[in-house]
Amino acid sequence: MPNSSGSDPKTSAALTNQSVELLQTMIRNACVNDGTPESGQEVRNADTLESFLEGTGLDIERYEPTPGRVSLVARIEGSDPEAKSLCLMGHTDVVPVNPDGWERDPFGGELVPFGDDGNAEIWGRGAVDMLNITASQAVAFKHLAQSGFKPKGDLIYFAVADEESGSAHGARWMADNEADAIMADYVLTENGGLHGGSPESPIINVNVGEKGVAWRRIRVKGTPGHGSTPFRRNNALVKAAGVINRITEYRPPAKFTELWRERVETLGLDKEQEAILLDPDKIEDYLDEAPAAGARYLYSCTHTTFSCNVIAGGETMKTNVIPDDVVLEVDVRTLPGENEADVRAHLEAALGDLANEVEIEPIMNDVSTMSPVNTPLWDALQKSINDPFPDARLSPQMVVGFTDSRIYREMGAIAYGAGLFSPSIDAGEFGMRFHGHNERIDVESMRLSTKLWLDVSREILT
Repeated sequence: MPNSSGSDPKTSAALTNQSVELLQTMIRNACVNDGTPESGQEVRNADTLESFLEGTGLDIERYEPTPGRVSLVARIEGSDPEAKSLCLMGHTDVVPVNPDGWERDPFGGELVPFGDDGNAEIWGRGAVDMLNITASQAVAFKHLAQSGFKPKGDLIYFAVADEESGSAHGARWMADNEADAIMADYVLTENGGLHGGSPESPIINVNVGEKGVAWRRIRVKGTPGHGSTPFRRNNALVKAAGVINRITEYRPPAKFTELWRERVETLGLDKEQEAILLDPDKIEDYLDEAPAAGARYLYSCTHTTFSCNVIAGGETMKTNVIPDDVVLEVDVRTLPGENEADVRAHLEAALGDLANEVEIEPIMNDVSTMSPVNTPLWDALQKSINDPFPDARLSPQMVVGFTDSRIYREMGAIAYGAGLFSPSIDAGEFGMRFHGHNERIDVESMRLSTKLWLDVSREILT
């Protein structure tokens, strides 16, 4: 049987090339999800992945709850029905992009050399979030299938649509309608694998939890009228401006999760700064004075957050018409333990007397989720990352965004955001690439992640 670990140099190089080429193609497919049902068109990436996986001898199932919104599931059957199963899950959609802010074509998938060590970067929307993982998982899965891998439990590959806009046409639909097709005991998906800590105590982060997502639609009512007589009018747009301002300025008190101390200890700060970040009475002043990029992240780790990101008018909105109906959409991210009632209480506290002037409607209401670390999957990850990085330990983290992990955790699975990136990647700069300009990933990271999926799959399933 061929070596299925991908460890020998020739096999590793071939698999890395496959991962890079597949990533380039998926970037070029431009499966842009703007939140509308007709966007995304993940069928293009599903077709690419199905074509790539052909020849493995495995059944590949397609699911299309909405035209063009295709998810793909492939499976290597395990020999023991009682054994634990593992799912490698990656989404195939990407967020919209403004090409004017990019140095290169965001859908060009260019391979650009950088540095003096022969490394190169793949540029394009989705290179970081998260087509690099979706592609490298597909390569690892195909290699295992073609190598005659005989797992005890099922190994599932799940390429899912619509992660970027709430999962209604992807993982949420699958969980509600085709749960048996995707259910697994263990799940590896986005995002983790960045290096941190100190030279004496290096760490690699794994995301074991995430904040909740509680998007809200706020409808602001007014009285219509002619724009030439605005004095003492009940203008819904003016009122909406007040709503936006109050929500933006609202600052709930800091709350620390069970993972906060671990996060603080990985930041490389001195003991005095660590003590401040662990003190709910002192952290606010620290965040007000800290550099903005770092403060934004630390604030989100310790607070429920509110971001007014969408405004739309009713059908009567026109330059010379005073609007009577304005709709806002607010991205609310909740901390562990918070529920729908807590979100409403936050918004009422933020709005004050304006709370009676608006209607609040839930768009999404998924609570914060967390997976334990005392599991065989955690141990398998630790062993696998210690092959290339013998001194590194895994560090459990909570992400401030959401992923499809939350849906698997609701189904009872252990789900981690993993991956393995090059030590040369700066975590702060890397974070700016998520949904940002000049998104890109290096070839060395593709090699490391592809090998990680191979090693963990063999460790946990044999």
